[in-house]
Amino acid sequence: MKKQLVLMVMAAIFSITAVNAQGGQRQQQPPEERAKAVIEKMAAMNLDADTKTKAEAIFVEFYKAQQTAMEEMRASGSSDREAFAAKRKELSEARDKKLKEIFTEGQMEQWVKEIEPTTRPQRQGGGGGGFIKGECEYGPCRFTCGAPRF
Repeated sequence: MKKQLVLMVMAAIFSITAVNAQGGQRQQQPPEERAKAVIEKMAAMNLDADTKTKAEAIFVEFYKAQQTAMEEMRASGSSDREAFAAKRKELSEARDKKLKEIFTEGQMEQWVKEIEPTTRPQRQGGGGGGFIKGECEYGPCRFTCGAPRF
């Protein structure tokens, strides 16, 4: 009886751990919420109310366009990351052009150097693959020492 109870508890713990490890797809926030989060990050820029409103509208438009592009890519069955990256860059440049019209030069510099990098999507950790940027005598290097390991 005790063995069965211990086995059941171990199986439950294993199942819970396996489910948590898989993680699953996380839901994307709506464009309006993402825009508000960016505006909150811009608190250090001391924007006036009018500029905040205009900036929020720019970000909502940007995130909606980005979401539409992603949905179109998925609907077409394409998983061309390079094409989506190019589209995202195009959308970001258009967004920054609009921001330049409402920000001062100092605010735009602060946006580009401090705030904008924190708004880029971050990959979830884990998994191998890919290379750490770097070169060694053997070509692209994914090891910090540069030596190939097999």
